[in-house]
Amino acid sequence: ELCLAASTGDNQKVKTLIASGADVTYFNKEGLTPLMLAAKQGHADVVKTLIDAGAPWNALSPANLSAGDFAMDLDAFDLLLNAGIRSELILGTIARKDNKVGDFDGDYLEDRVSFSEDKIMDADSKAVMMAWEKPLMEAHAKAICSGGHILNIGFGMGLVDTAIQQYGPASHTIVEAHPEVYKRMCASGWAEKENVKIVFGRWQDVIQQLDTYDGIFFDTYGEYYEDLREFHQHLPSLLKPGGIYSFFNGLCGGNAFFHVGYCQLVSLEL
Repeated sequence: ELCLAASTGDNQKVKTLIASGADVTYFNKEGLTPLMLAAKQGHADVVKTLIDAGAPWNALSPANLSAGDFAMDLDAFDLLLNAGIRSELILGTIARKDNKVGDFDGDYLEDRVSFSEDKIMDADSKAVMMAWEKPLMEAHAKAICSGGHILNIGFGMGLVDTAIQQYGPASHTIVEAHPEVYKRMCASGWAEKENVKIVFGRWQDVIQQLDTYDGIFFDTYGEYYEDLREFHQHLPSLLKPGGIYSFFNGLCGGNAFFHVGYCQLVSLEL
């Protein structure tokens, strides 16, 4: 009944059913929740009622879609987005307090990686970096380069660093943590470039060796949002006044709505 009322936009019926104990987390036979159905039909008032009753904004359908992905109405979308951001802000704060998130998983740095012309793969055959990212890296380089001093965290395939070099920075510092990537970049001549300084190690361990910069780019692998957030805490001491910071935003890349949510979250926290 709750799914039907949510789908048809009968907000009063939805409220009555919830008051009677209806399960707002219920999935119908198609794998959709009442919140998904309300969002899909553009019933913003029902969406608000369900969110207020504790309906999970981040539940996923069999197609890996959330209520936000289904939202056909801007008001409904905004309600879901704000619910997600509030949840992540609150839960993130609690988790940080309890030290339950942000712990680095060092497996990537200890495992072998494989190199080919168009990609780097980790030990689980997951892409560390791929050639299709080149236009994105070139755009990041253009954004942060003004001919001054540039810092890049994470070399990977060297796509962004190659692009940075085209702008002739006064200095170009690269931090790389994976030993095989570091060895490969040195073997390919990066250590001999006059304006390049390579710092080997996790950025968390070498942060005190870094200077101040006119442009900073951040793109690591095998870390989490909390690691990115921690790096952001160092930006005031790393970035010169008027400097430009950019990062590769692959947060929740497998779900469009969650990705938008994390974009908003990063903007708020920055």
